[in-house]
Amino acid sequence: MTTNAIASTTTLARSAPARLPARLQALRCLDDFEQAARRHLPRPVFGYMAMAAETRRSLRGNRECFDDYGFVTRVLNDVSQRSSACTLFGQTYAAPFGIAPLGISALSAYRGDLVLARSAARANIPMIMSGSSLIRLEDVAKEKLGAWFQAYLPGDVPNITALIERVGNAGFGTLVLTVDTPVTPNPETFAQTGFTSPLRPSASLVWQGLSHPRWLFGTFLKTLARHGMPHFENNYARRGAPILSPSVTRDFADRGHLNWEHFALIRKIWPGRIIVKGILHRDDARIARELGADGIIVSNHGGRQLDGAVAPLRVLPGIVEACPDIPVMMDSGIRRGGDVLKALALGARFVFVGRPFGYAAAVGGEAGVGHAIDLLQQEVWRNMAMLGITALTELDAKTHLYPYR
Repeated sequence: MTTNAIASTTTLARSAPARLPARLQALRCLDDFEQAARRHLPRPVFGYMAMAAETRRSLRGNRECFDDYGFVTRVLNDVSQRSSACTLFGQTYAAPFGIAPLGISALSAYRGDLVLARSAARANIPMIMSGSSLIRLEDVAKEKLGAWFQAYLPGDVPNITALIERVGNAGFGTLVLTVDTPVTPNPETFAQTGFTSPLRPSASLVWQGLSHPRWLFGTFLKTLARHGMPHFENNYARRGAPILSPSVTRDFADRGHLNWEHFALIRKIWPGRIIVKGILHRDDARIARELGADGIIVSNHGGRQLDGAVAPLRVLPGIVEACPDIPVMMDSGIRRGGDVLKALALGARFVFVGRPFGYAAAVGGEAGVGHAIDLLQQEVWRNMAMLGITALTELDAKTHLYPYR
């Protein structure tokens, strides 16, 4: 990708399918990576990635909401010089999407967090490192890939302060606070797939590893041999529980008492950019903005938390209206370039995609993530031509979207 992030015909042609491993050439859209990952990963690991709350109502709703709008195209406009570049917080990215935080990605892909961060940097898009990761945040930060860090707040002020100071000392400039997890979600789905946190050794777990040898040797045993047993590294300022243990219990902080005063405290001690992720109500967005948030990510956590939570796309316009002077972004449910463009037309400045890039890392490492990024960017770029626009700033809901409801 060129340094000025202009997506031209020449730029997109660089990603020739012939350069890809054969197993990746057959993957032609983001949904294809999910099916490939289902075959590649042990059932508990795939179950963790694919998990959604209870009846999966929110997960379905996150996709179905895009069908509420049809595109209205403009024709005979010269679109030969169009660009998918997008400027956010003063930086120009190659595309208007980034990689959402993905917990324990180093269990599904060897050095998963670094794979995602390196792939994003190579493609010139942002990546958000998850606080529920198995690689030390310092190890990602020292590569200076421009990643953001997402934090789940501990339950008390001393631990909050220590974590925020650690993130700052590592060199991250953007802190993403996820605020939609006051309690742990219903473990029902995890139980159905055999996932526990940490994983408990069992005959079933051994069989899952043996029956998925590419993952066993290429990810898990390779990690053990080179880096030792993975631990939850970044929920606190200290190291957390190992990912595999017969007796250790992971420390899930009680966050039910956290409130906006804790956010105000973080704003005082964090010198960099703060983005609040997990907002669905315009009044919460307004409070975050008034207390110093630099940006908002409208999200229902990919449907993983509250079953029946509204799809972010439906409340996005109201939150944009409530926060006209800071970037409002969105995640949850985006799988196609058309989804990206609909979100932008409804006011999002940027969008983030999670699970598909995690699946891509699992089945193809950096090549897989790069291929997934290319596919989505090509869809955005191609659909821009069909809409009759040359820049993303031309998108407008009144002009380009027809609401069916």
